[in-house]
Amino acid sequence: MPSSAAQPQPSSSSSSPAVGVVVRPQQPPEALREHATTAEAAGADELWLWEDCFWAGGLTSSAMALAWTSSIRVGLGLMPVPLRNAALTAMEVAALARAFPGRFLPGVGHGVLDWMGQVGAREASPMTLLREHLDVLAPLLRGERVSADGRYVHLDGVQLDHPPQAVPPLLVGARGPKTLALAGERSDGVILDAGPSPEQVAESVGHTGRAGDPSFQVVVFVPSAVGERARARIDAEAVGWGNHRPATPLVGAPEEVAALVRAYGEAGATSVVLQPVGDGEDALDVVRLAGAAARLI
Repeated sequence: MPSSAAQPQPSSSSSSPAVGVVVRPQQPPEALREHATTAEAAGADELWLWEDCFWAGGLTSSAMALAWTSSIRVGLGLMPVPLRNAALTAMEVAALARAFPGRFLPGVGHGVLDWMGQVGAREASPMTLLREHLDVLAPLLRGERVSADGRYVHLDGVQLDHPPQAVPPLLVGARGPKTLALAGERSDGVILDAGPSPEQVAESVGHTGRAGDPSFQVVVFVPSAVGERARARIDAEAVGWGNHRPATPLVGAPEEVAALVRAYGEAGATSVVLQPVGDGEDALDVVRLAGAAARLI
């Protein structure tokens, strides 16, 4: 079940979501500090990190970004549950939540199944694995003593000695209807990637069963780029990854981007996150664009 003690991070209205930016894992770890401090100085509300194989650890990167900044929220979307023991995930999240109260937004999910197989962690039922992790993570973060004997998760009277004083929202990365429904049943929010349109966001939120629930967070990653070739670079990356051409990339002047962000807010998004192209050509410019759009929102 969702964590009733979770600290929500909603924006002021449905049409005024928070604005964030992703630091793609293609950026080397030593570049993270400049991106994080630039995002905070530019006025972005959130900084998001990925944990894709085999670039950099998401929790390590989150800890560095939080330590190098003072107010921006740092989201990790997402931690693949096949890579982790549920108790260890709770310990790590609790440590960051205690050290940086109200600023860490942890997300979990299936991970890329081919990569999970590559490291020997792919399980026969990803849905069961994710459900069992969600069933124990929330009570552990609330400081409860937890026992579980599921198909994959086995805990015997586990209780955190240092649970977070302000429990962070637990988010789930989801695409398909079944995972979206699971997120609605057992988490505090959902992370939507692959650049859905506002209409697709509304459809996805409908699958969660939490449409209109102000306590349920909806984080949407939308491709973004800066410059004359912005749209072409976004489309080329989408083709390379086998994704559909994004209908509404966040390109143009800050005013244009802010208008699109508001459209996502009307569709149910509580956070809209600008996602730079992986080549990193204009990554810092996208960071500044996120800040400019956030100030307009």
